[in-house]
Amino acid sequence: MNRLSILFILLVMFLSCGNSTTASRGKTVSKSDKFEIPTNLNKEEQFISYKLDTMFTQLNLTGTFNGSVLVARAGKVLFKKSLGILNKNTKDLLTDSSMFQLASVSKVITATAVLMLHERELIDLNKPFAFYFPDFPYTDVTVKQLLNHRSGLANYIYVLNSEIYQPNYQMSNEDMYNCYIVKNPKPYLKPNTRFNYCNTNYALLALLIEKVSHKSYSNFVKEELFKPLGMKNTATIKDIDLNGKNVTKPYDTKWKPIDLDASDYVLGDKSIYSTPYDLFLFSEAMYQNKIIKAETQALAYTAYSREKKLSNYGYGWRLKDVNDSLKKEVYHNGWWHGYRSSFHRRLNDKLTVIILSNQLNRSAYQTYKVYQILDNAPAGDTLEEVE
Repeated sequence: MNRLSILFILLVMFLSCGNSTTASRGKTVSKSDKFEIPTNLNKEEQFISYKLDTMFTQLNLTGTFNGSVLVARAGKVLFKKSLGILNKNTKDLLTDSSMFQLASVSKVITATAVLMLHERELIDLNKPFAFYFPDFPYTDVTVKQLLNHRSGLANYIYVLNSEIYQPNYQMSNEDMYNCYIVKNPKPYLKPNTRFNYCNTNYALLALLIEKVSHKSYSNFVKEELFKPLGMKNTATIKDIDLNGKNVTKPYDTKWKPIDLDASDYVLGDKSIYSTPYDLFLFSEAMYQNKIIKAETQALAYTAYSREKKLSNYGYGWRLKDVNDSLKKEVYHNGWWHGYRSSFHRRLNDKLTVIILSNQLNRSAYQTYKVYQILDNAPAGDTLEEVE
């Protein structure tokens, strides 16, 4: 019996004991918390799956992770699990179909939609945004600069602070645009000076998608992406019931509910709800070039901010190890109103790592621990950008 087989058996015994201990202590766990060996994995993959299960179960038991996870490589799901609470008041637990607010991971969807329309020759990335919206006062800002966060525009989240916090108000993208134009805030930077992450960029891109497609943003992503890809539990905030049984509630680290505000209804930069499995379907479709062509994806995975040394940004994707073809990773993280999200893809081995949480704990961003298990890498933290 080889070393891997011995470790595998010991790990199974350890987890069996751990499950008994958890039950005896009266812990509340979700139905999917009982780990089952995936029948389509080889021994090495099963060992990896158990190690991932051990890690996330421990994080959940220590109160440092509440959410859903999926890890896949080359189209094969190695690990999938939901741990914790969907709604504290109803005591409903998370399941595979529980929907999380993706926060800034929504920018990946928006950028992909723009590139789909670019392939159809409906959007020219080099054109000024004002070409499509003639009353836009920042005439030198291009579509490309919105995509790669080099527009220099002020962030509407801060500029429209007084409007956003009006009671019982749901701000639309049109509202955001009109208020922004009226206030005409001074840009932070001249266009293309340097990278400056800004939600305004992607809220404007959502309006551009609507204008050239003649569909609402919600309808476009539903009809062109979610339905064709089988993403059954994915929709914008405008197409879901926030009190629905599959929609998670957001909490802080002490389980205090976090309220939404008017800006939650501005789309493009956030406010898509989804599950790890649905994002896996999206990731696989990208790997298989079913959504946009490989050459168009290459544009999205190109580094456009050379002044950034440790990481970079393409079109809707953050980039790591840009010059290493084996390690190159495209990803986006998100943080918004009690939600934390990670969507990571390593292109060479078609790896997908998705971690979604409805509680503000940083463990949702610790994807490096997943990589250590997958690659047997030495322990050590890495630098990641939160959004």
